[in-house]
Amino acid sequence: MTGRATLLIALVVAAFFLGLAALNGGVIVLTIPLLIYLGLALVRRPEAIRLTGKRTIGADRIAVGEPITVRLHLTNDGPPLGELRVEDSVAPGLEVVAGQTQVLASPATGESVSLEYSVRGGRGAYRFQYALVTALDDFGLFQRQARIPTAASVLIHPTTQKLRPIPIRPPRTRGFAGPIPARQGGSGTDFFAVREYQTGDRLRAVNWHVSARHDDRIFSTVFEQERIADIGLILDARQQHDVRTTHGSLFEHSVQATASLAEAFLNAGNRVGLLVYGSGIEGVFPGYGRVQHNRLLRALARAAIGHHFVFEKLDRLPTRFFPAQSQIVFVGPLVNDDVPTLGRLRTLGYGVMVVSPDPIAFEMRALGAPPRTQYAYRIARAERRLNLQTLSRRGVQVVDWDVALPLDAVLRTALARQPAQRRSPMRMP
Repeated sequence: MTGRATLLIALVVAAFFLGLAALNGGVIVLTIPLLIYLGLALVRRPEAIRLTGKRTIGADRIAVGEPITVRLHLTNDGPPLGELRVEDSVAPGLEVVAGQTQVLASPATGESVSLEYSVRGGRGAYRFQYALVTALDDFGLFQRQARIPTAASVLIHPTTQKLRPIPIRPPRTRGFAGPIPARQGGSGTDFFAVREYQTGDRLRAVNWHVSARHDDRIFSTVFEQERIADIGLILDARQQHDVRTTHGSLFEHSVQATASLAEAFLNAGNRVGLLVYGSGIEGVFPGYGRVQHNRLLRALARAAIGHHFVFEKLDRLPTRFFPAQSQIVFVGPLVNDDVPTLGRLRTLGYGVMVVSPDPIAFEMRALGAPPRTQYAYRIARAERRLNLQTLSRRGVQVVDWDVALPLDAVLRTALARQPAQRRSPMRMP
């Protein structure tokens, strides 16, 4: 029953007992029209709701800030409904920016009710579950409710920044042409070594300057081959390392950086994989091209911070997930306990790069650096500088990223100052 029906019954009962108490039959007679009205509504109360629903979403993958069009279509497979109110259940976290999420209609058998609206939200995975429908009788006294399953989901991908080619030098490359120097002589553009002329060398490869110093020998210039590499991205999703302020979450910047790096490495032709390390371990096996890019974006859209005591430290990192001697890129705030594990990866033969969003600068920007925190700030800054220097001395490429600055500019400046180690070329005769 609706509130109106409850009020009507209360009036009938009150009038009846008032008439009995006052021994006034006229008051009791006044309840008869109300009883007839209530009886007619009871006879014509809504029957069981039989609706089938279908939901369509404009795109199942979309970028942050772009509107998402949601269409709901309900068909009446049962008897005619006098008054039907449809209220769609919007996925939590989404904001309605246009249209209406509810509608009133009177669908006959076989007729349909539709509504359309637009929503938007932040990065994440969102799922629509059902539509709530309410059928009313003609008098508005009785109603039936039902939840019509209309499941659908949408992924809002993280935003990415356009990055210029990133100079990496993994210990081992794959046997396909690409942008990464392979530490092997062959066709290429960068000088690698000088060796004695061999049959089949092109004339343009002859190094006349070196050959002029020898009477009976000719030497050729060898260029360094350029190939693709295996690259593993590790996203730190441990809850205890996230920093949340009025400016947002530092983890979101880590996700955006990971997505940007994945896009840059894939565009260069490399094979890229992903490991999300937080409440558990979720991975995307290494792959190439646009299909792999979509897999990585889906995984990053679903990535969420979490906590598990087993994964509080990086020592549970499954290093065998990535091919031996590949390039590993760790994206996270970087704490003291992370330094030994990342250094150990370097000793195991991996090329290691750390892209670390600066949690100190991020938090201080929100606090406004009040005087009482200056000493704490200096201690925290010294500790972070020590961790970064320790990794750098162990051969790890370190990028200290203040998230207020563009990632591309920070990468370009930081990596130009600390180029990856190279093997010494062959000696010139």
